[in-house]
Amino acid sequence: MKNFKQLSKQLGFILALCMLVFSCSEKLQENDGQLAADDLDFTLTENMILPLIGAYSEVYSRGWEDPLLLGVRGDDVNAGGLGDQPLFAETDLFNYDNGFWMFNQVWENFYGDIVDILNSGETIERYKAFATGNDIALADQYIAETKVLSGFQHLQMSRLWGDIFIITSSNVTADIERGVATKQEVMQYVSDLMDEAMPFLPDMRPNERQDVVGGVTKYTALTVKALANLEMENYQGVANATGEIIASGKFSLYSDFYQLFKKPGELSNESLFELQFSDYNSDTGAVNNHLYAPFGPSNWTPAVSTASGGWGFYEPSLKYIKFMLDRNEVTRLQTSVIFTPRGIAEVMSDPNYATLPGFISNTTPDGDRFNDYPRAMFASGKHYLPSVQLTPGRNSYGSSKNFIVFRYAEILLMHAEALTQGASSSAMSADDAVNLVRTRAGLSTLSGVTNQQVMDEKFAELAMEWGVRYYDMIRLDRYDELSYDGRTFTADKELLPYPQAQLDLLPLQNN
Repeated sequence: MKNFKQLSKQLGFILALCMLVFSCSEKLQENDGQLAADDLDFTLTENMILPLIGAYSEVYSRGWEDPLLLGVRGDDVNAGGLGDQPLFAETDLFNYDNGFWMFNQVWENFYGDIVDILNSGETIERYKAFATGNDIALADQYIAETKVLSGFQHLQMSRLWGDIFIITSSNVTADIERGVATKQEVMQYVSDLMDEAMPFLPDMRPNERQDVVGGVTKYTALTVKALANLEMENYQGVANATGEIIASGKFSLYSDFYQLFKKPGELSNESLFELQFSDYNSDTGAVNNHLYAPFGPSNWTPAVSTASGGWGFYEPSLKYIKFMLDRNEVTRLQTSVIFTPRGIAEVMSDPNYATLPGFISNTTPDGDRFNDYPRAMFASGKHYLPSVQLTPGRNSYGSSKNFIVFRYAEILLMHAEALTQGASSSAMSADDAVNLVRTRAGLSTLSGVTNQQVMDEKFAELAMEWGVRYYDMIRLDRYDELSYDGRTFTADKELLPYPQAQLDLLPLQNN
């Protein structure tokens, strides 16, 4: 690990972090209020679920900027072209300004969550000291869940910045003193952390849990482990982790790809982890929502006239749309991309696409019409909730829609990718894994799949989801794919620069 250059800045960082997440006073999140750990009666072990719920709350309450920054640099996604966030558009063009507020906000979002999650685990440890009987095992399970949540956050941060601090305790002093770890060290830490957690986690799907419905399980941890090993290019490790998920027989693809990303598909047997939100099926009162407005259109005619629109910050790329048209995709294209009249005209301006399939329309299957608006020509259908699925009286774009993070289709395709990179597995062949995904999409099966075919399948299946495409392409040094529509991508653009606000506090070396 890299050593400190300016140890005197350590205190400033710690104080800033404490002010951000309230960790110095050992506070934990409980619903909408703060509960001081020193005020808890740790002999009441039935209450140890409360800090666990607090940890989930931190993860679920993602800033809207997090998934946008993680995904915008891929060739599947474009930033909205006009508006009040020009540096977001520049990031999409690989022109990085480390003074951009979004870089620093996402850094603080993830590290703030990590410290709160670790604090929750430490609070559960204090309950465990008084636990007896089955409550001891339950405490171990809850602590293991916080490890998975922490690992997920470290994984995403290292994807963005590469070398980062590994935070192992809510008292961050020792972790900061060790300096930043390399990306390889971070991913190995995440993989090892999942191994620590798995023996204590429920052996079931997230939707089978009754205590914390949709909470992480052994298979969520295996997914995080597989992704960490994918980043390390340890393809046998990927095959082992994904193979164990497949061999469990517990997961299957949701039959309706369109509805998978809408309310009917929430917590399906395909889900390994999703951020959960709710308006409690009531038109008034408390609501826990993700802010989907950045994904929404600024001009539309919804089937439910009171439904609100959005900002148009995140659009499928023209390259992706033409790729899908060339493959004769119907189900996945209609689900993933929402068209405007201007977007349809732009596609058709290319003589090779002058005649489009009949299903291409600016009206969705649920009757919402997307009109022209300045920032974008297309919208992400995976982040769209039909207005007819809104709870009456709740009009925010995507209100109460869950946010899928990991799903079984990605497991199958990672498994196939690992096998085409030389790994072995008895759980499932690469052909079978790819063909399960293709069959749901209404495509013919393949035989003897190559790595290129697997990566094409990942492009088609996982576009707009958590930057999967971008991180695949930089891992494989496929810079030609990222150099599209006038962009030029080079190796020095793989990672974001450290935020200037953090450089002013921390002994970081800019990358």
